Amino acid sequence: MNIIEKTDKEIFATADPLWRDLVKASNEGKYGEFAKNFSSSLALAMDQVVAGHQFANSELARSLSGEVDPLGIIRRGEHVTVLYRQRSTKKPGEWLGRLVLGYENGKVRIFGASIF
Repeated sequence: MNIIEKTDKEIFATADPLWRDLVKASNEGKYGEFAKNFSSSLALAMDQVVAGHQFANSELARSLSGEVDPLGIIRRGEHVTVLYRQRSTKKPGEWLGRLVLGYENGKVRIFGASIF
């Protein structure tokens, strides 16, 4: 199964709850919840100490708004990149959220996530 074959509507239906879960876990500083849908390769690459430091010291990472706008999808290889306009409850402006999804062992997993 290849995720790039799904329609935009199907991809957003899968991606949006995953993004909301990441935002919630980030705001609460719960690394275990944040990483629960990561692919095994991303989970191994994530340094829990660095992630914990980010949660503790990044005002943005702890103040992400539920106000999110989906911007688009980029298909490449066996992954899709879903782009979001993300806001903060404490910092003015907008950020670009990026969520990379693909299949691992028959289940959609997160292969990358970031805010720029």
